[in-house]
Amino acid sequence: MGNPRKHSSNVEHWTKILRCTMEEPAWKALSTTAQSLYPWLKFEWRGPQNNNNGNIRLSVRQAAERMGVVIDTASKAFHDLQAKGFIVITKPARLGVGGEAKSPAYELTEIKLVGSDSNAGRKLYQGWQEGKDFAVHKTMANNPKGRNGKTKPCPNNHDSAVLKFRMKSK
Repeated sequence: MGNPRKHSSNVEHWTKILRCTMEEPAWKALSTTAQSLYPWLKFEWRGPQNNNNGNIRLSVRQAAERMGVVIDTASKAFHDLQAKGFIVITKPARLGVGGEAKSPAYELTEIKLVGSDSNAGRKLYQGWQEGKDFAVHKTMANNPKGRNGKTKPCPNNHDSAVLKFRMKSK
């Protein structure tokens, strides 16, 4: 029958956020929404025994629902975490032929990446400096018919990456 605690809803699910991470200048520069999103991303990590870092998926809609904010606010929080070096997109969002979407896969730079020789994560946020944000990868909306006043068509549905690079300007 298996382990009854394995799939029980009564089992606590927790994550830790290190104080030294929260004392980094990059953490202090994050919006409060991005600070709220980070633990939700860490909840998707399966731990060192089943490391899935680099393949952590949480959609903007899921994040918005969990944090109790609108989708645009959640999207800005993802961008803020990328800009400060806390997360990196390892696999871009995809829209399949059947119209089934897949959210981007993320690496939490605090945690060791799957297959890495290093014993620790890259911790890109430690190298962040004010005014020198990291590149933000923004997913484009699929709007092939130009609805809602948008006239520039996007690519048709296919299994290629939907990715647009944007640098935050000050």
